[in-house]
Amino acid sequence: MKVALIGASGFVGSAILNEALNRGHQVTAIVRNPEKITAHHEHLTLVKADVLDTAQVTDAVSGADAVISAYNPGWSNPDIYAEFLKGSQSIQAGTAAAGVKRYIVIGGAGSLEVAPGVQAVDTPDFPAAIKPGASAARDYHNLLKDEKDLDWTFFSPAFEMHQGTSGVRKGTYRTGLDTPVFDVDGRSVLSVEDLAVAIIDELEQPKHIKQRFTAAY
Repeated sequence: MKVALIGASGFVGSAILNEALNRGHQVTAIVRNPEKITAHHEHLTLVKADVLDTAQVTDAVSGADAVISAYNPGWSNPDIYAEFLKGSQSIQAGTAAAGVKRYIVIGGAGSLEVAPGVQAVDTPDFPAAIKPGASAARDYHNLLKDEKDLDWTFFSPAFEMHQGTSGVRKGTYRTGLDTPVFDVDGRSVLSVEDLAVAIIDELEQPKHIKQRFTAAY
């Protein structure tokens, strides 16, 4: 497939980039700083674009079979809440304007329900440092629910997302919808490599159209 990947140089985006290329997909990596992508592959095209500019997004994703957004303005960005919402809505609008139907968004785990009607981001122990970004992802998910034209999917990662110290890619995971997936020890854990597996699996065999899902071991 022809995949437009936004945020391909980030922690999550780079894992998705590797997984997509390794499975033979043609990837257009859309980034603010192309020099951050050191990968070289015959099926990889780099495009510099500002996601806050909807017209640039439309041009960058045109011709793709699907758009995957791993957009994040940066956890240390003091304006992360506003920028995440603005950027995500711009990507959504640009995708629709380009006529691309399939739209997969990597959101946050904060909107997962840890008790009936209680989302993780609203609990007292939720880390203050990431609350603005997590709140933005939660609020964007609520906006995305009103999207009627795109075949969208919103993915919430596991609470503990670790980059495998030796590139851990088990290739297996369990999925859930609005509540976290816990292991026998009560932990919600998934490596970023297997997050990428879950995303490309969803790309190839869609199971969560107009739905949110999550995954963990």
